[in-house]
Amino acid sequence: MKVAVIGNGGREHAIAWKISQNPKIDKIYCIPGNGGTAVEKKCENVYIDNIDEIVNFAKKNNIELTIVGPEKYLVEGIVDEFKKNNLKIIGPDKEASKLEGSKIYAKNFAKKYGVQTAEYQFFNNIKEANEYIKNAKYPLVIKADGLAAGKGVIIAQNIKEAENALYDFMEKDIFVGAGKNIVVEEYLNGYEMSVFVLFDGYNYKIFQTAKDHKKIYDGEKGPNTGGMGAISPHPEYKNSLVKKIENKIIIPTISGIVKEGLNYKGIIFIGLMIVNEEPYLLEYNIRFGDPETQAMLLLLESDLLEIFEHIIDEKLDEIEIKWKNKVSCCIVAASEGYPLKYEKGKEININTESLVFQAGTKLENRKLLTNGGRVLSVVEVGETYKEAREKAYLSIKNITFDGIYYRNDIGKGW
Repeated sequence: MKVAVIGNGGREHAIAWKISQNPKIDKIYCIPGNGGTAVEKKCENVYIDNIDEIVNFAKKNNIELTIVGPEKYLVEGIVDEFKKNNLKIIGPDKEASKLEGSKIYAKNFAKKYGVQTAEYQFFNNIKEANEYIKNAKYPLVIKADGLAAGKGVIIAQNIKEAENALYDFMEKDIFVGAGKNIVVEEYLNGYEMSVFVLFDGYNYKIFQTAKDHKKIYDGEKGPNTGGMGAISPHPEYKNSLVKKIENKIIIPTISGIVKEGLNYKGIIFIGLMIVNEEPYLLEYNIRFGDPETQAMLLLLESDLLEIFEHIIDEKLDEIEIKWKNKVSCCIVAASEGYPLKYEKGKEININTESLVFQAGTKLENRKLLTNGGRVLSVVEVGETYKEAREKAYLSIKNITFDGIYYRNDIGKGW
């Protein structure tokens, strides 16, 4: 069996690594992949990017299943093109992908179907937005409507910060169109939780939970990143909160997808804020998370390919998903200067037995070099979060490259 994994991050390396364990798999094409997938068992990197080229490659090479990592391809309609060509693919179509592709669409969807979420207003006019923030309660959350690589959210502490965010998003256009429309949302004071749900169009299953660490600096300070580390499962996913999340968030979301007639076969990644033991939707994502995937897949005992096949066949209710009775810790090593400016081409030395999922890397003249902001992630498991964390930090100390940076508090306190 030949499959394709689209994307070049740590998430895609982890998916390819996990799928390669299925004996049916003969070849995994990583499109475009990275320095890690270049040497991963059964994997081959294919350097194409255009959706039409990917479709033609899948047809020509008899790809039996394609898994999409990044949201970009889904929002641009790769699933629609695959369906036209009778090719199997995991992910929602272009219309359903608006749940991540447009914050305004997602908030209106949540309101329509009774998904518990923060109060909000949306604007496409900076003058009206500036008028609104004059009388708003602070802190205030300002979100770019479109895709902004995990960086399109500002928590403004005062009116000056809010004005600066509006200017950057709507006038300066730092997200190249994605911030021309914005959502202004009430600030919720609580803790975040990532919940991953599998959906086959009819049946859903809660896959796993994780706690992401979004900010660049220790103590959740500094600008947002794509994610600097994660622990799984989320330590607070227990007791009555589990039922509340299902009843107030997941079930109305699934009901809304069905009622809207959305073509959705894949992963629903629900970002939550928990306030006084009440779950509130922060955002929908239409794919697995990064670095949550790296943390979760190390705990998964079930076969990931079989899970995907049950989604495609609309038989998710017929599979039991089994997990190790352990916890994991994933630490991301980034290039100095990320998420702003950073240099590439630094040689990487890895001297650890721990599982390392590569992201912003490339192989060049038999050397492994940095090739992005988030370079790689180290993942360890343990009986406790403290054990997994200590093992992961011991391992990451044995990885070096010029300008290596990572947070020192991933999973701390659990």
